[in-house]
Amino acid sequence: MGFPAFPDAPPLLTQEEKDTLSATNCAIQHYKDVLEEKTLAYNDLFHSLYPIEKLVKGLAAVYDEALSAAWTSKGLIQESNVSLIAVGGYGRSELHPKSDIDLLILIDDQTDTPKEKIEAFITFLWDINLDVGHSVRTISECAEIAKNDVTIITNLIEARTLCGSPAPLTELNRRIDNEHMWDGHSFYKAKLEEQKQRHAKYQNTAYNLEPNLKECPGGLRDMQVIDWVAKRHLHTSRFSELVEKDFLSEDEYVQLKGAVGHLWRIRWALHMIAGRKEDRLLFDHQRSLTKLFGFDDLDLKRNVERFMQGYYQSVAAIQQLNDVLLQHFEESFIPSDASNNIQIINDHFQIYNNQLEARDDDLFQKDPSCMLELYVLFGEFEDVQGIRANTMRQLRDNLDLIDDDFRNNKRNTDLFLDIISSRYRLSSILRSMKHLGLLGRYLPEFGAIIGQMQHDLFHIYTVDAHTLQLVENLRRLWLPEFKQKFPISSQAIRHVPKVELLYIAGLYHDIAKGRGGDHSELGCVDAQAFCERHGLSKQDTALVVWLVRNHLFMSVTAQRKDISDPDVIWEFASYVKNQEHLDYLFILTVADINATNPTMWNSWRASLMRQLYLETKRALRRGLDDPMDAAMLSDEHKQRALEIIIERNVDISDAEDIWQTIEDEYFIRSNGDDIAWNTEAILAHRPSDKPLVAIRPLGGRNFSGASKIFIYTQINKHLFAVTTAIFEQLGLTVLDAKISHTTTNYSLDSFVVMDSNENGTDLHLDNERIKMIRDTLTEQLDSPSLYASLVQRHTPRILKIFNSPATAHFVSQPDEVWSALEVTAPDRPGLLALIGQFFMNHNIMLHKAKIATLGERVEDTFYITEENGNLITDNDKMTEICRLLKEKIDRFSQSME
Repeated sequence: MGFPAFPDAPPLLTQEEKDTLSATNCAIQHYKDVLEEKTLAYNDLFHSLYPIEKLVKGLAAVYDEALSAAWTSKGLIQESNVSLIAVGGYGRSELHPKSDIDLLILIDDQTDTPKEKIEAFITFLWDINLDVGHSVRTISECAEIAKNDVTIITNLIEARTLCGSPAPLTELNRRIDNEHMWDGHSFYKAKLEEQKQRHAKYQNTAYNLEPNLKECPGGLRDMQVIDWVAKRHLHTSRFSELVEKDFLSEDEYVQLKGAVGHLWRIRWALHMIAGRKEDRLLFDHQRSLTKLFGFDDLDLKRNVERFMQGYYQSVAAIQQLNDVLLQHFEESFIPSDASNNIQIINDHFQIYNNQLEARDDDLFQKDPSCMLELYVLFGEFEDVQGIRANTMRQLRDNLDLIDDDFRNNKRNTDLFLDIISSRYRLSSILRSMKHLGLLGRYLPEFGAIIGQMQHDLFHIYTVDAHTLQLVENLRRLWLPEFKQKFPISSQAIRHVPKVELLYIAGLYHDIAKGRGGDHSELGCVDAQAFCERHGLSKQDTALVVWLVRNHLFMSVTAQRKDISDPDVIWEFASYVKNQEHLDYLFILTVADINATNPTMWNSWRASLMRQLYLETKRALRRGLDDPMDAAMLSDEHKQRALEIIIERNVDISDAEDIWQTIEDEYFIRSNGDDIAWNTEAILAHRPSDKPLVAIRPLGGRNFSGASKIFIYTQINKHLFAVTTAIFEQLGLTVLDAKISHTTTNYSLDSFVVMDSNENGTDLHLDNERIKMIRDTLTEQLDSPSLYASLVQRHTPRILKIFNSPATAHFVSQPDEVWSALEVTAPDRPGLLALIGQFFMNHNIMLHKAKIATLGERVEDTFYITEENGNLITDNDKMTEICRLLKEKIDRFSQSME
């Protein structure tokens, strides 16, 4: 298919349009109409595959002419020493449909400011709906501010005169050149620090699932950093000059130009779709862009994956060249006559001013194994800060030498195992290998997941970025500052026999995602092949394969099963079999959860994982042939509660009187600390007939958010529905629910809740809100006439994108006490209250609930009976309950779109 024949230039303003717009009495609406007409014309050209460079430059030229006309119409053209200057991206003559227009009105130091004319001009720009950022300064003011502000000097580097005399800008450029301020090296250091801080905001990865194509690592801003440093240091005016100055090869220039052009096209399309300035590739935008860019597979999910993989390829190219060029700039600041610190390591490599360098320009071509040896050395020397640009280039240029023979060569497999066992900076090494393309070449199965999307809200990274984050999390467990946040994991990792097996399992735990089927099972095949190719023992291979197969087992057990049940603990311990397996799996699981999304690790998940680990450890110590039964567990919890109560001078006989009225299941499922807390609250509350509401933090160190709410009140079949509706009204998300009863017709309900707001802080940092929650619950539970109706809060934007039919089914249990109903549904505000209302309307009694929110969906289990306490066993009745509940949830989810 051939490309269309493009005209030499996009349509600009005609002379008649310029004359009309320049007229003093030109109507605001006429300006709006002309600019809208031209923008639509450019959008049409975009759809016809017009070169994006010409569109971006051409649209900037249209606004140049429109601004010049407005400048003239306000009489400013007559001010000889006042100039209209374009700065920032607009100063580079780059403009997307909804980009900011950054302007500087520059005034000669000796000229009086024509304030009224300038104010009229700016007001006019606002009236015609231009998104203008502007400043009005004299030459001296600009120079003084630029001296201490790297952002200002950066904007001025790209300044160009739109209207008025060029003399003010010429004088300003003289005063701010690098002989007077911000020499090349200081400017480079400042921009490098800016980039580091910016990258940190995006977790130092380009592979977020909803990336910002401008600010993320590998985004357009990274390309601009190169351009800015080159302009300041090398006095270039365009990228191609870096080729002439031997900072870029011709191939690299073509690669960079193609990647930037691709991101420009995406950005242009984003502005069209959003109708505003937008740089975030949100999930809903990804779907629209997929269609706009012509992906015509019937599978929308696959189309989005293909589109996003193209995006990630472009940002990877920019990030790779950003790394190489910034290192090249770093080296160029060292004077040629300066004494260089060179430490020869071996025949292949040396350390040149704290940078690793190949001693031969053809080293990797002569001995390809040295590509891996380079990274082995990177992990051995603590003081090495990086790799020299010429060595990075040489490595990248020889990646095609990595083939099956290379991968199966014992020297190379040994070298890769040495990398996995690196003493220093393993996660940085793996990221560098990925950026330069080496990791994906050496491990083709890893190359297949680079840029692999994950269509859920549980993860916020692509598969490869998540994988490397997991490895970094494993390494962090060795650091003192993480010992406080992850005390058990940090201790456990110091006792596993071979920590490198964890790193290998981490690399392979999600390796099979995107292939279809069970990625845990498929990944075992790749993991085993890796272990066998690298000569691991059968025992070590079996452990790695077991970890890959079961990497989700512990988190699923903790979040979806009742781990207060001794049978659940015994079943889990029987599968794990020994302490070593438990330690390995626990460490991997904690690192995995924290690598999915920084917000996923909260006090609730931490407490679940800690409880499962400690209870399983205890079960293994007792022996799998001697499991703890429910009666023993109940007695143990009571004994612990008595110890706490005695320490607090509570009358034991009063406490035991209360306990005699409470069903045994409460003591099995509640730990001693909670039993003591509940007991003290009840004793302090009596003999009041009002509902008791007690609130406290969940516990655990350095985890925010989760709180426990204990409610003691007279039994009412509507209680769960009403309580969850009140929680919804109060903006609280329920994480866990336990309902117990007394022989005196009271209900003991325990809830674990968190603030529904993603940015919400720990409730216990807000005493007023705690009091409001307590008062609201007390008042509404005490007054049937005030029972809350179902509250439908706004569904967050990101949840609306994910919608699927609900499922509901009963599952059998050993030693059934209650019927277990499993519900899977899209996460929506008010869903739990809706289910509670359903139980109320159908005379279903709820005894406990296991709440699991996994990204965009909930997977909840409700333990229920009929109103009289009998199990629900009739098949027809179970089928009808599931059908009606599923229909109710589906209608509710659709109404929230």
